[in-house]
Amino acid sequence: MPSRSSKVPRDAVHHPLFARFYARFSVAADTRGGVVAHRRELLDGLSGRVIEIGAGNGLNFTHYPAAVSEVVALEPDRTLRQLALTAARHAEVPVDVVPGAAEALPVKSEAFDAAVASLVLCSVRDVPRALSEIKRVLRPGGELRFFEHGAAPGRPMAAVQRALDRTVWPHVFGGCHTARDPLGAIEAAGFEPGTYRRLCVPGKGPRLPTSFCVLGVARRPHEDAR
Repeated sequence: MPSRSSKVPRDAVHHPLFARFYARFSVAADTRGGVVAHRRELLDGLSGRVIEIGAGNGLNFTHYPAAVSEVVALEPDRTLRQLALTAARHAEVPVDVVPGAAEALPVKSEAFDAAVASLVLCSVRDVPRALSEIKRVLRPGGELRFFEHGAAPGRPMAAVQRALDRTVWPHVFGGCHTARDPLGAIEAAGFEPGTYRRLCVPGKGPRLPTSFCVLGVARRPHEDAR
């Protein structure tokens, strides 16, 4: 597939310590935190060609429905990409795991029926550019499925999130930011919002800076003439 930009290195992200931590934590969150049910909801009803942005260790792969003809899964971190390659071999649909950055997707325009952004917009360096790229590679009317964490609705936790984002959190957690507004960013990028719901992860117990999530769908407008 032709590259969108030759200026993006093969390993645009490299956080080996965080990647190893995330590989363990994400599996525990799926099994004990209820995230696996949200993954299934996120991917339910998809069909055709799908691009997944920031596939991590590939925990979505086994939940793609049979109507999906191909998944192109981008993961910029080498450690997580190797784990995703292993996960792809157990998927029931074809999954091609490739390196690449969200801000410069190495695929052709209007090549996909749907895009999936799952717990990734928190850590991309340039959210508007990444969403512009996602919009570019979707066909008109194509879906963006998203499951993202973001800013808390209450002022005390929101203040904590902003403080963390200014200091230690991005450095410790692989560039993650807790106080972003994924839904607002998706709308600002020109997507048509569809149904969505807000939820907390985990559903029970103390609230964490990353607990406040939104799960839903948006579309690239049919009349979009980019």
